[in-house]
Amino acid sequence: MMQLIRAVLDRWAFWALGSSALMLAIAHAFETFGGYAPCTLCLRAREVYWVAGSLALVAIVVCKLPRGARWRGLFNAALALVFAVGVAVAVYHAGAEWKWWPGPTTCASTGAGVSTEAMTDLLGGAKIRPPACDEAAWVFLGLSMAGWNALISLKLTIYSAWAALRDRRRP
Repeated sequence: MMQLIRAVLDRWAFWALGSSALMLAIAHAFETFGGYAPCTLCLRAREVYWVAGSLALVAIVVCKLPRGARWRGLFNAALALVFAVGVAVAVYHAGAEWKWWPGPTTCASTGAGVSTEAMTDLLGGAKIRPPACDEAAWVFLGLSMAGWNALISLKLTIYSAWAALRDRRRP
């Protein structure tokens, strides 16, 4: 098991890039195929994965350059910081869903498509109800998407920090 973990940590930027891409793909699949429109905090969580994926891609390129491997620990530490921000966003979002604290006052999504049926309803006086940050749209095993995101972001933070510490100890 430790050999597998070592192999993952040795190529952490690739795993961070893949994990970020997978999380973005899952979020977009929920939106596109599941019909779950993202709230403001959902979009913030996606931004974290875009930043982490971009940083991981830069790390991969830089570390392949001559003498670039010396920067690997710094990139892994930066990834840990980015994923830690993801934990904070996800915990804040999950806490707002559980009503532990208020969510942002501007928690409404924009940019979603509108069908002719929805436009007809709107002209008939129907109210538009955008997704709210303080309501869980989907729950699995007692955790909302934000809750699962918090756990996954925490795992990614730990592995990034572990990879950074491991690189720091290398000669």
